[in-house]
Amino acid sequence: MSAKQYKTIGDELWKARSEKINAELFTLTYGALVVQLIQDYEDYAEVNKQLEKMGYNIGTRLIEDFLARSNMGRCSDFREVGEVMAKVGFKAFLNISPNVTHSAPPQGSSATSGTPTPGGIVGGVGSSFSLIFDENPLAEFVELPDEALEGGLWFSNVYCGVIRGALEMVQMQVEATFVSDVLRGDETTEVKVKLVKYLEEEVPVGDD
Repeated sequence: MSAKQYKTIGDELWKARSEKINAELFTLTYGALVVQLIQDYEDYAEVNKQLEKMGYNIGTRLIEDFLARSNMGRCSDFREVGEVMAKVGFKAFLNISPNVTHSAPPQGSSATSGTPTPGGIVGGVGSSFSLIFDENPLAEFVELPDEALEGGLWFSNVYCGVIRGALEMVQMQVEATFVSDVLRGDETTEVKVKLVKYLEEEVPVGDD
């Protein structure tokens, strides 16, 4: 499927979503949540962990809704996962389409090339893709204080958890981490997603 076709699917899913939330309310609500976590933990590293954990729980649930509404089949490789996530997933839920760039596995890694892996998807262990956000609805109206910058806060770290949770539900263990954030003075906002391994399908107890 071409990038244009993915974009069309994402556009149609967003238009069909009836329960759209007001973008400004969404942004302010998320901001209030981050502020509350900072007050509760007084440790920016722990706030990052909590945001990622919350995102993980959200992702494990969103994936079911996404698969049901999009009728997307299993991706053929991790490169296609990146394209679908950027052009269909983010568009369907947030009405944004981050740019995606792909990286091959490092030389000497155990990545396979064309060999079926557990879960039935072809190759790509060790490969990665980056999502570059031209717009980030979570960060509208936000300016981080120096204390948060020095403390290492990744304000939108919930994204990393959502990605990890969603992909784990379709048998992919990934590492999702922020590389840069315009809120921290960087030129771009980028999340890197690396495929760690494919997970075995769980067999229900009592089944052969």
